Amino acid sequence: MAERQSPIERRIPPVALCLLAAGAMWLLARITPAYRVAVPGRVALALVLAALAVLVGISGVRAFARARTTVNPLQPGEATSLVTQGIYSRTRNPMYLALALVLVGWACWLASPLALLVVAAFVAYLTRYQIRPEERALEATFGEAFREYCARVGRWW
Repeated sequence: MAERQSPIERRIPPVALCLLAAGAMWLLARITPAYRVAVPGRVALALVLAALAVLVGISGVRAFARARTTVNPLQPGEATSLVTQGIYSRTRNPMYLALALVLVGWACWLASPLALLVVAAFVAYLTRYQIRPEERALEATFGEAFREYCARVGRWW
């Protein structure tokens, strides 16, 4: 049986990419201590961002589970349902938003504004090599329904 859609252009799972970004952020903070800033309540803020990330991410996974569709980010063409309810009525990519929130929290924990550059690179890379190919696969599968959904709901928020 032929694959419904071509696979993602770069086969780096988003969670692995997030871990690589977190490591790069730690290294950047470590080699540029002069650029650290005092962030009042940074630990509490980092924990709040992490908790928010968990809630957003779990909401996305649960919505996919309820719809009985794939959560495999490397094979978006295997999607059997267009999920638009719950958290997906606010963001088209809650699982990726959760990863970005974790990284922002990590930058806060590290007290490193330079680490936010890595977050920006993570978002740009994920958008180009993961999200856009997913969107093409979903549009090919769900057509006008997906285009209408995109018009209503933003890619990241």
